Amino acid sequence: MKSLCGRDCCDKCNHQGECGGCPNVKGHPFGGNCIAAECIEHDGLDGFLHFKEHLISEINALGIKGLVVNDLNLLNGFFVNLEYPLANGQTVKLLRDNYVYLGNQIEVSEKERCYGVVADKNYILVCEYGCNGEEPEIILYKKR
Repeated sequence: MKSLCGRDCCDKCNHQGECGGCPNVKGHPFGGNCIAAECIEHDGLDGFLHFKEHLISEINALGIKGLVVNDLNLLNGFFVNLEYPLANGQTVKLLRDNYVYLGNQIEVSEKERCYGVVADKNYILVCEYGCNGEEPEIILYKKR
């Protein structure tokens, strides 16, 4: 089953039963939003691809040392929604588990850590974490 963006991500997804599949839920997987479906609905596939390229340029222009993004992938929120420790001892999640974002993981040179980049039309989140998302740290959370 092809998704609205033309990818076969529905066929590869282990959570299709919970989601319902992109064509069936009209771009609202898990009752949330998908950035690709949202862009395609308003601006077509070319508009989505333009948005993605603009977002890559915007992320690379942030000037974060060692962070170079070449591509962004569609990522389910429940896979990338880490709990970040705050100074007061509490933790916070900044994303929605039922959304699909654009993002990527980039290895930090000379460290055993990675940058995680997640974005949609409203926000950009850049974090750093160890193996399996351990010890996550917010580097930047910015309204676009």
